[in-house]
Amino acid sequence: MVNVTLSIPEDLHRFIKKHKEVKWSEIARSAMIRYAGRLELMDKLASKSKLTEEEAFELGEAVKAAAWKKHRE
Repeated sequence: MVNVTLSIPEDLHRFIKKHKEVKWSEIARSAMIRYAGRLELMDKLASKSKLTEEEAFELGEAVKAAAWKKHRE
C-alpha cells in the first residue's frame, strides 16, 4: 500500500488529535474509494456522451437555474 500525505486545517487537526480512538486513515481511505467510484462512473458516462464540453456546461447552468428557481418558490 502507498502512503499519502494530506494537508488539513489546523482546527480539524486539533479535533482529530482529541479522538485518537478513531481510525482516521480508514475514514479517509473509504471516502477516497467512494469518490473515485463516482468519478469512474462519471468517466464512463461521459465517454459515451456526444455533448461537447460547452454544451454540457450550458446544460449544467440550465439545470442549476431551474433548481434555484424551484427552491425559491
